[in-house]
Amino acid sequence: MEELARLAGITVRTLRFYRERKLIPPPRREGRIAWYDDHHLARLRTISALLERGHTLSGIAELAEAFDHGRDVGDLLGVGAPTEETPVRLTPEELADHFAGEVTAENLAAAMELGYLGTDGDELVHISRRLLDVSAALVREGIPLAEVLAAGHRVREHAEALAGLFTELITRHATQDDLHRLRPLAKSVVDAELSMALDRRLRKE
Repeated sequence: MEELARLAGITVRTLRFYRERKLIPPPRREGRIAWYDDHHLARLRTISALLERGHTLSGIAELAEAFDHGRDVGDLLGVGAPTEETPVRLTPEELADHFAGEVTAENLAAAMELGYLGTDGDELVHISRRLLDVSAALVREGIPLAEVLAAGHRVREHAEALAGLFTELITRHATQDDLHRLRPLAKSVVDAELSMALDRRLRKE
């Protein structure tokens, strides 16, 4: 416990408090010995990053409970379970391989806040294979992961607005049951408009 607290940059008293609040999972026990590992350290660093971003311990405890009980962080944040996206299970080492040198506590906290990442036991779960691959490709092109995540936050806001516009349009003239059937049409409109917007921007540049 002392070694874990030292590596995490907190006091043993704070670590005990986090354990009491169930912010970190219990250690593995062998007789009287309690073993902590890199996953505990990663969780503590994430807690510190979330606190620095202004989150309360109560909110962090809710996130931790969701992760430890297999609930999707997207559900907790109001994103909902993806209907087309394929979640990806990763070890911390595999995640680090995707984003070499960019997997910091701050970036992990931002990804969790967005609902991109959750935890399930010893594994991390990314909500979307496509988002994971695109994010990794952008980082390989030299764009910092922090800026990719910040852009993702802005895209999320616009996507929510577009989803709201489409939902309102359909329910005004059809029924709720038609939303799922007509969903591909909305995606096609957004894809075509984005493609033309990129063409206009590229010509302008």
